[in-house]
Amino acid sequence: MEEPPAQPEATPPPVRGGIRIEKDFIETLPVGEWTGPKDVIETMKDAQRAIEQLAQERVLGFDTETKPSHTAGEYNLPSILQLASEHHIFIFRLDQCGGIPLAFPVLCNARQAKVGVAVRDDVKNLRARAPFDAAGFIDISDFTRKAGVENTGLRALAAHYLGLQMKKSKKVQCSNWARPLDDKQIAYAANDAWFSRQLFLELEKRGIIPPFA
Repeated sequence: MEEPPAQPEATPPPVRGGIRIEKDFIETLPVGEWTGPKDVIETMKDAQRAIEQLAQERVLGFDTETKPSHTAGEYNLPSILQLASEHHIFIFRLDQCGGIPLAFPVLCNARQAKVGVAVRDDVKNLRARAPFDAAGFIDISDFTRKAGVENTGLRALAAHYLGLQMKKSKKVQCSNWARPLDDKQIAYAANDAWFSRQLFLELEKRGIIPPFA
């Protein structure tokens, strides 16, 4: 396996005295969630069809999920890749559907934005499964830091910019993503990708993120 790429430059530190979104405020907001179609992809044939559909999109919400490590020195690679389009969310079970290479037409496309929070680690870990030339990835928190928001988490940023409460279950987050997914895991994974896309579009609209052509 070829060596992973050099680490991108660290993001700038939070602005001192900037805006901080508190938990109490978040919990006063209406709950937001993805209610449209979401497909769990478990075969190569379905993966190919999903990637063909996703390749037509300008902006994709992006995230991954990984089985937690409970032993010192244990390191797990991502089991799940989530990609959200305007009307559909696809949740790829990478060990079942052929792995990362089937997604290369999207992951390597510089003309297509893949957006999320903390995307550098996600991309690094995906490349550990199968090396690829990552292109078009945008970390939303790079721009919100520059706008003076101290929080970098997706839940806080969604509350501040979208006015929506994102439910995040620690139990689901730390569940075994390598096994067949239950309804709670599917909803959790879909929401992560959907909120990422919605947040990017809102920030792009406000001029906080430059337009992605």
